[in-house]
Amino acid sequence: MEPGGLEWLLVPMQQLVSWGAAGAMVFGGVVPYIPQYRDIRRTQNAEGFSTYVCLVLLVANILRILFWFGRRFESPLLWQSIIMIITMLLMLKLCTEVRVSNELNIKRRSFAAADSKDEEIKAPPKRSYLDFDLNYFWHWSKFTDYLQCVLTFTGVTGYITYLWLDSSLFVETLGFLAVFTEAMLGVPQLYRNYQNRSTEGMSIKMVLMWTSGDTFKTVYFILNQAPFQFSICGLLQVFVDIAILLQVYLYSYYPQKPVSHTAHPASTKAL
Repeated sequence: MEPGGLEWLLVPMQQLVSWGAAGAMVFGGVVPYIPQYRDIRRTQNAEGFSTYVCLVLLVANILRILFWFGRRFESPLLWQSIIMIITMLLMLKLCTEVRVSNELNIKRRSFAAADSKDEEIKAPPKRSYLDFDLNYFWHWSKFTDYLQCVLTFTGVTGYITYLWLDSSLFVETLGFLAVFTEAMLGVPQLYRNYQNRSTEGMSIKMVLMWTSGDTFKTVYFILNQAPFQFSICGLLQVFVDIAILLQVYLYSYYPQKPVSHTAHPASTKAL
């Protein structure tokens, strides 16, 4: 058979592989959060997952989308950011519902045991986005508050980007901030594990997927001689992932006494 006789088969195969790679790029980033989402729904406990992970990814992907207006990159990366933003909002919605549900259960038990409404009055007030209290930033009681915050950030950064879109320095800085923010992804989870002196409630599968994905991405950056900041941020992500895995080993084989909290349990350790 002549070599040209296989072209009718190779061309569709190459196109299929290209579509598969694009699909993996778009949806691969959200896969690590599927087991964590299922664990939270099953246990109705979100204490092991830091919602600051959602904050980091929301900021990083919003900045990446704005960067696209200044320097157009591949459309699968743009769709990846859109899908990731939707996923993080779903994670926030679930975590907020679970936490508020647990707090309501505590209040019902206290109210049922009381002879008057004093305990109901003494219950800690729900925090709103409109409070603008830095001590309760990203610790709000309603999902709509998180949504308002994300929309405000998007509007402000979008307007600034519109004003400075002709500046190459601004556009390059915006792209760097997007990559660097994403590199800080695992830091909130690392800090939360340190605070709790435990990794209970955190999905190990999620962290393993983080590590494998970040390692592959960093090797790809290095082999393809990507911009220097991409490789540095990728290496930083891998180091943070490894640190979290070391926490899993340390706290599993050498359990430590959790840090005590003196405040009311219903008002502390908000997600």
